[in-house]
Amino acid sequence: MRRREFITLLGAAAATWPLAARAQQIAVPMIGFLHSGSPGPYADRVRAFRQGVGEADYVEGGVEGGNVATEFRWGESQNDRLPALAADLVRRRVRVIAAGSIPAVLAAKAATTTIPIVFQVGVDPVAVGLVASLNRPGGNLTGVTTLNAEVGPKRLELLHELVPTAGIIALLVDPTNPTLTVPLSRDLESAASTLGLQLQILNASTERDFDTAFATLRQLRAGALVIASDPFFLSRSEQLAALTVRHAVPAIFLYRDFTVAGGLMSYGGSIIDTYRLVGLYTGRILKGEKPADLPVQQTTRVELIINLKTAKALGITVPLSLLGRADEVIE
Repeated sequence: MRRREFITLLGAAAATWPLAARAQQIAVPMIGFLHSGSPGPYADRVRAFRQGVGEADYVEGGVEGGNVATEFRWGESQNDRLPALAADLVRRRVRVIAAGSIPAVLAAKAATTTIPIVFQVGVDPVAVGLVASLNRPGGNLTGVTTLNAEVGPKRLELLHELVPTAGIIALLVDPTNPTLTVPLSRDLESAASTLGLQLQILNASTERDFDTAFATLRQLRAGALVIASDPFFLSRSEQLAALTVRHAVPAIFLYRDFTVAGGLMSYGGSIIDTYRLVGLYTGRILKGEKPADLPVQQTTRVELIINLKTAKALGITVPLSLLGRADEVIE
């Protein structure tokens, strides 16, 4: 081969190297991650999700050694943004959508009937129309469900046991998430009636609403507060804990974050493990399994955590029977 021809061929090959690299990058499967919250408060959940994906032998990194990429879309507590974010993920032709809240799941479900969707929800997915059944989901959705919605009445009972003198108890809900709010309000109203309590519903869908809600709580002379397991509230666990301390309100919430930040009590499942399971299912679908064939997983373990320091500050004596049932006592 002549020297000039060799140089020409070498130059042509070099010119194709970037194209080959781009082709390799494009070939990496892409996951869409859709959530109604904000990235900061959910950093530990994202780590757990990536751990689950890794258990299915997928690691992020693109052309630098990984074999999967993830496009994150956050609603920033504005549920009306989710349909557009879901549509954007569909346009980008992601292989799977992982959706971490009821509003996000509903937006993803409305955006596609073909791209697999793996959800993490705290409600009955059959009752809200996400899947046909837990064992055989059918369609393009499957995922993980916790007992968080089902144990809503139990949170009211625990709060009543801790503060038996409170005849009026408030429930804080996000009215922009009716799929969760409506059944939870109905269940707690029934439980309150059984316990001889009066339940007052307070609404908050923005941070500005918090001051109004707590002012209303004071006007109603409510003796305690149940906070709904809504993604908007979950992303503001520390802020809500601080508000309950400032207003001296005995309150119960869903996850440990709230109690560690100074809230009185929490009762719910382990959210970290549910996100790991969502990641694992996402990886299995990337490998070729179909969501219709993957049973919805149910996490049934719940943990009771009590902040004894906050109880003392509020002048509340925690009954030994309740302390004995606590999975963790923060002192």
